Amino acid sequence: MDVGLAHLDRPFDYLVPAELDEVAVPGTRVKVRFAGQLVDGWLLSRADDSGHTGRLAYLEKVVSPEPVLAPEIARLARAVADRYAGSLADVLRLAVPPRHARVEKEPRDEQPTPAAPTGAVDPRGWRDYPTGPAMLRALTDGRAPRAVWSALPGEDWAARYADAVAATVAGGRGAVVVVPDARDLDRLDAALTTVLGPGRHVSLSAALGPARRYRAFLAARRGQVPVVIGTRAAMFAPVARLGLVAIWDDGDDLHSEPRAPYPHARDVLLTRVHLAEAGALVGGYARTAEGQLLVETGWAREVVADRSTVRARVPAIAPTGDDPQLARDPGAATARLPSLAWTAARDALRQDLPVLVQVPRRGYLPSISCAECRTPARCVHCSGPLALPSAGGTPACRWCARVAAAYACPQCGGRRLRAAVTGARRTAEELGRAFPGVPVRTSGREEVLTDVPGGAALVVATPGAEPVAEGGYGAVLLLDSWALLTRADLRAGEEALRRWLAAAALARPAPAGRVVVVADGALAPVQALLRWDAGWFAGRELAERRELGFPPAVRMASVTGPAEAVADLLAAARLPDDAEVLGPVPAEEGRERMLVRVPRARAGALAEALHSAAGARAARKAADPVRLQVDPLSLF
Repeated sequence: MDVGLAHLDRPFDYLVPAELDEVAVPGTRVKVRFAGQLVDGWLLSRADDSGHTGRLAYLEKVVSPEPVLAPEIARLARAVADRYAGSLADVLRLAVPPRHARVEKEPRDEQPTPAAPTGAVDPRGWRDYPTGPAMLRALTDGRAPRAVWSALPGEDWAARYADAVAATVAGGRGAVVVVPDARDLDRLDAALTTVLGPGRHVSLSAALGPARRYRAFLAARRGQVPVVIGTRAAMFAPVARLGLVAIWDDGDDLHSEPRAPYPHARDVLLTRVHLAEAGALVGGYARTAEGQLLVETGWAREVVADRSTVRARVPAIAPTGDDPQLARDPGAATARLPSLAWTAARDALRQDLPVLVQVPRRGYLPSISCAECRTPARCVHCSGPLALPSAGGTPACRWCARVAAAYACPQCGGRRLRAAVTGARRTAEELGRAFPGVPVRTSGREEVLTDVPGGAALVVATPGAEPVAEGGYGAVLLLDSWALLTRADLRAGEEALRRWLAAAALARPAPAGRVVVVADGALAPVQALLRWDAGWFAGRELAERRELGFPPAVRMASVTGPAEAVADLLAAARLPDDAEVLGPVPAEEGRERMLVRVPRARAGALAEALHSAAGARAARKAADPVRLQVDPLSLF
């Protein structure tokens, strides 16, 4: 039943009246009476009798005869709920899109499904990776290879995924592929259409709208297409005879579901691998610690190029903070655009090549401070940071949006302001003055560019919004590295490297392409970038987390809420004997957070204990809500 109470997270038995016998099939939406109210529910299974000795009520209604909940998705949803200490109803809301009655009533397409490709898939695109062709053969033969792929710079990753999907379809099975955002989805959609032909796959994403999304979902559920691609909305997509699940760039935080029980697309797909005995492909330019764990435990094999191929494909990468560069340019340690970066951009523009400039912060001046004493400028109403929207704009609070036209520093009384953090639009303005006559384009939250034509141009982009340049960029400048590396986050180094590799992969190979990272060359993420060795950095990260006891080496759960409610839940939870309770630490809106850490082998016991404790609080109608997150993306 679709009831958001943890203590009711179990199946209930109902009688099926004779008039509903034909339409009440497993997987249909139904309505039942519960506690005097008419509630939505799912018909999970039919049986001749019930073990319940009391009186049973009847189903009130079958909402639709369409069995939209496939048995394998019901099992998956139960496994995900147990993994994340959530309820089945919450997971099913994510797994099955809302019903669209008009779409269900549309006449079914009687056109025959285009024939699937036959024979072996050309492994030419995977030959730069020694184990790549073998993976394609295994998929074509109906086996279940599991791979963690580190892509080379300049790689057409969408075409490589299309090859893997085509090999799976040629073996008579289906595939599910999840990507972070709409730009990646469009790119993969075009690649699959080229390889499989039209009508062999559907795209699922929340941006499609209710009717189009439900139509695509029904096409997959009815077996009309063997392949489903999409953003995280596709991780539960029903596909018959599932042979491959794949995810691109699993370190992107867009793969983490913001709604309860907060599952991650990678973990949902890996759970499907276990239940369906399917193959898996986890790919990206970077590699997460979770991906490295799959390799080190032997669960998956890494698919990487040999070092000679890497050296031939990477652009020339240089840091600005190493000793030789500091000797030539003493100001490189503090300059926002050191001479090495300026020279790289100038040379590329002279060769009529575009230049990409990656800036971590959007906006104009997202953070400002007093010009006299450098005290950060804060809002007098909510203490939020003040920002400047434009060169002639008025400071305003980023939290409450109040304008601070008459701002005066509380420390020295000064009224002049200076930039503390420079955003993408201010960077574009500065570069436009530094390179007069060169067109400057921005790509970020307001407008995300998909590609840029060839020719001299400056493209200023925030991470994740970098457009693809025709033929590749002549230079890529990675500015404000401190903004990524100094974040108070367990994944700060991993995330910085992921963003740098994604941008550097768009550059031309050396010697035509150059990448300049404004950072100290001795830092581990910078070293991994210089060598293009994401596996080395992921292994280092995983070893450190094992030593310190952080995920994915262990399982952690976050319990957030009012202090009394958090203490009440943990006191009632029958935690495993080897569980460690850490905290409390302050959380937003006056709440607090406690962390519970257990060995990976005890993850199930931890989730069950927290779910049971949450159910006990719900049963006694505790007033203050508590949010449970297993393996949250951020621990701080």
